[in-house]
Amino acid sequence: MPLPLALLAAATFTLCSDAPRINCVVDGDTFWLGGEKVRIADINAPETHQAGCLAERELGKRATLRLAQLLNAGPFELAVKGRSTDRYGRALRVIKRGDRSLGAQLVSEGLAEPWRGRRSDWCGALAQGRLPG
Repeated sequence: MPLPLALLAAATFTLCSDAPRINCVVDGDTFWLGGEKVRIADINAPETHQAGCLAERELGKRATLRLAQLLNAGPFELAVKGRSTDRYGRALRVIKRGDRSLGAQLVSEGLAEPWRGRRSDWCGALAQGRLPG
């Protein structure tokens, strides 16, 4: 069943494994909620599974763990910003707790960048000691 446009959710999230994905975190900008895959619409986080370099993979792991912590901290709201799904069929949502975007929190902690409509070169930016963008 597709996620409603706005939903207040509270669940216990683990890191995703090969087991059925119900409530788990894939990486710093993707998670499963109630068996539906959700892509956080307002950020881009470093890759973990297809990282271009070790630095990207390590930052991606930190972003993944932090997203799990944030999701497990209590109820949050899912809101649509622009399209409701991406080209892969994932639900696109901004995740909010109160008036704060959890994606913006990851950006402020240096674990993600604002979404600019495309993926960035994490490896090149990290090699220069900065985030992409």
